[in-house]
Amino acid sequence: MAESGIPTNQLKKNSLGVGAVTFLVVSAAAPLTGSGGGVPPSMLFGNGAGIAASFAIVTLILLAFSVGYVAMARHVKNAGAFYAFTAQGLGGRMGGAAALIAILAYNGMQIGLIGLLGAVAAGTFASFGLDLPWWVWAYAAIALVAVMGYRQVDLSARVLMVLVLAEFAIVLALDAAILVSGGAAGLSLAPFSWENLTSGTPSIGILFCFAAFIGFEATTIYSEEARNPAKTVPQATYMSVLAIGVFYILTSWLMIMGVGIDNLIPTLQANGPDTFLFDLSGRYLGELPTLIMAILFVTSIFAAVLAFHNAVARYKFVAGREGILPARMGTTHARHMSPHMGSLVQTVLAFVVVTLFVVLDRDPVLELFVWLTQMGTLGILGLMALSSFAIVAFFGRDAMGESTIATKVLPILSGLVMAGLFVKIFLDFGTLTGASGLLAVLIPGLILVAGVVGYALALNLSRRDPARFADLGKAKL
Repeated sequence: MAESGIPTNQLKKNSLGVGAVTFLVVSAAAPLTGSGGGVPPSMLFGNGAGIAASFAIVTLILLAFSVGYVAMARHVKNAGAFYAFTAQGLGGRMGGAAALIAILAYNGMQIGLIGLLGAVAAGTFASFGLDLPWWVWAYAAIALVAVMGYRQVDLSARVLMVLVLAEFAIVLALDAAILVSGGAAGLSLAPFSWENLTSGTPSIGILFCFAAFIGFEATTIYSEEARNPAKTVPQATYMSVLAIGVFYILTSWLMIMGVGIDNLIPTLQANGPDTFLFDLSGRYLGELPTLIMAILFVTSIFAAVLAFHNAVARYKFVAGREGILPARMGTTHARHMSPHMGSLVQTVLAFVVVTLFVVLDRDPVLELFVWLTQMGTLGILGLMALSSFAIVAFFGRDAMGESTIATKVLPILSGLVMAGLFVKIFLDFGTLTGASGLLAVLIPGLILVAGVVGYALALNLSRRDPARFADLGKAKL
């Protein structure tokens, strides 16, 4: 236990159960944000009605990834997650690269979502007569997240639990209404057919689906704070993937049924994807539930912002504790035992980036949100690929009682899929995000720059403190 007023390098032990970890993770996937902001454009620009089948395929891929991921989590209990796994499997230098890529990627996800939050909140509350610029709401969110991120993680978990339950409830209410009514033209499993799966541009649909899951992998980030992490982390990982996957498979299918397969694309083209979910809600639930949904859409984005803030603060904490970043970053608050320095730095960085976009008068959604979150998705897919190959290397030295399926077969398969997606997004970044010219190269190029910087920092550590370098990524429990 820390003495009063004296920072430590330990997170708050035994503070999170399976449910709390699961809600912290699922909130990053933002069920309502995904349903309203992600699924409709994935239908329009991707493979239309086949998006439901795409979610099923991505769920299976991520379950395959999770088998090796949780196997390694049983032996490497470290809040560094991707960083720790990469360091233990592929060496400390690659671990340093993974740490900086993770920090950049989660920064991109969190700060990009602040732009979306500002725009959605401005539009929602303007309908109540409170007409304020998007950046007012963005700064308010930064301030509130700063307070919650600085304090105990269990405070954040309790808030997120309430918000995520409300999100699920309103979308599932819409799902139930469409299911009971039989939809626009009767219920059908046609969206799961090969014909629909391969229609339009399936690769874009698949990429949107992966983006909807970003955040599920964060279960291991809370391993040092979990109760009985050997059971909590694996259970929370599988529960998160299944909860997110089943939710999106069911919801996307019923959204299609709500307008009918034949009317899906014409409806999206006529009215745009932004209002698709809310138009369905107005049709099947009525005015009041739709109003509630609009408010919960704002809180959904806020929950995701808070979840990513918590994640990136822990990556910075671990990188500081283990010598990659300055040691001060690796201390926790004497009373809250939270990674307060990482949280403070994250708050300042979010403020600076948002202010830059405000001063330059850039679009909070089409630019701040899209550019940064797609960069984050790119980085996290790269980290998944690295982790998959690290799992193979780690257990190649000693299987430690784990099965060949968990240590070789599934990690290799999922790693190749993730690596392929990384290359696809990197090459098509401009097309996918609307970033043009030099920006289409510079924004995804930040991932490679972060990797090189992290590798160099770890190389420097290996020279000035070989003993500390040898311990990079090791279990902290």
